[in-house]
Amino acid sequence: MTKIAEPILPPVSERSNLLGWMRRNLFGSWTDALLTLIGVWIVYWAASGLLRWALYTAEWKVIVVNARLLMIGQYPIEQVGRLWIWLGFLIFLLGNSLAIWGRGSRIAPALLALPAATAFIFPFGADPRKWLIAMTVIGLIGWGLGRVKPEALKRSVIAGWVISLPIIILLTYGLSKSEASIVPIVRTNLWGGLLLTFLLTVVGILFSFPIGVLLALGRRSELPAVRWFSVGYIELVRGVPLITILFMAQLMLPLFLPEGWTVDRVVRAMVGITLFSAAYLAENVRGGLQAIPKGQFEAAAALGLSGAQTMIFIILPQALRLVIPILVGQFIALYKDTSLVAIVGLLDLVGIARTVLAQPEFLGLQREVYVFISLIFWTLSYGMSYVSQRLEERLGVGIR
Repeated sequence: MTKIAEPILPPVSERSNLLGWMRRNLFGSWTDALLTLIGVWIVYWAASGLLRWALYTAEWKVIVVNARLLMIGQYPIEQVGRLWIWLGFLIFLLGNSLAIWGRGSRIAPALLALPAATAFIFPFGADPRKWLIAMTVIGLIGWGLGRVKPEALKRSVIAGWVISLPIIILLTYGLSKSEASIVPIVRTNLWGGLLLTFLLTVVGILFSFPIGVLLALGRRSELPAVRWFSVGYIELVRGVPLITILFMAQLMLPLFLPEGWTVDRVVRAMVGITLFSAAYLAENVRGGLQAIPKGQFEAAAALGLSGAQTMIFIILPQALRLVIPILVGQFIALYKDTSLVAIVGLLDLVGIARTVLAQPEFLGLQREVYVFISLIFWTLSYGMSYVSQRLEERLGVGIR
């Protein structure tokens, strides 16, 4: 007979109830008790004041009236369905991904339920509320399919994420100049709010990553021309603030273009953010490359692998795995740095907030507006951090 292993219990001293834990950790001595009471009083004072302001004093009408502006700027209302379509596609892929690569996560259904919760918490109109509830349903369907057939859907989900950016750009910008078309072109000067912030972030992350990896490899190259070009680019870009690059892209670049040539302002901002982020990302990746032992290179050479094969299949995967936390930290910083485009005239989330506060009927309501957009920034930043933590657990980062 097979003997069933008995569970290993912690020592008796550690098997206590909540009161025992509080006595040891919060009231172990008179100084601990005093600090605990002071801390509880500070938390109560801050939380009660914030709740009183949020529930009774704050005038959230400024958010309700300007919700569309804050979310999509001046994007034509009759074309908003295109945005909901690609958002539903992304949420479906997110549900699949959480089910496939985060099967043990209990928070996944709660994350997918956020759109519906937002629909009931904030007093949106009937149409946005229906769309938000539909997003939750789509996400839960994707999550359910991912749990039923995780292995069969892995490649399809990866392919979906790869083609998601072209789908987003095509649906947002449009395909035809004819107004009678199903997907007419919507000029980028009408993009704004959270929509513009999201697109700047996604484009910046997706394009800065490969450029940064190439720069990191170029800095370690044995070819002097490649190495010195990479070093010069990295040090030059890291030596100036992002706002300088944005000003150059918006104001100075047109001076160097041939007469009659123009580059879209949003595209210029995307290029500036991408090139700036790539320089910092290159140094992060270089740190990961330097952490790989020399024996890995020697073992690959002993197996007959070329330098390119060694780097692609052996060294680079290990280096990127090591720097996942710092890469995600940089992506979060990039997401928040997109607010600087408001200084050069683009109406992202912060830029729209400034226009809302200029409306005569909403003068002096800075706290409500900035608390709302801060909540949006925090929610998406925490989402990126959570995905990073799950990825680290999946790959065993920091575990020997």
